[in-house]
Amino acid sequence: MSKNSAVAFPHPQASAADPLTEVLRQGAKRLLAQAIEAEVQTLLACYADERDDQGRQAVVRNGYLPEREVQTGIDLQT
Repeated sequence: MSKNSAVAFPHPQASAADPLTEVLRQGAKRLLAQAIEAEVQTLLACYADERDDQGRQAVVRNGYLPEREVQTGIDLQT
């Protein structure tokens, strides 16, 4: 005898449509972007003196690509 104990959770956007949640999501996105940027700057500073055989800086940023969607367990789309 098997009993299904699965619980269905509502879709995040359906249960979190209040303005406070949106403010928190936007703030979290900004904080993550700032933290990632700080990590990149720290990494680049650590390797600033590293040079390749032609005298160019060995560790550099690749630039920026167009924004793309990333699939996660949390729906952050607005």
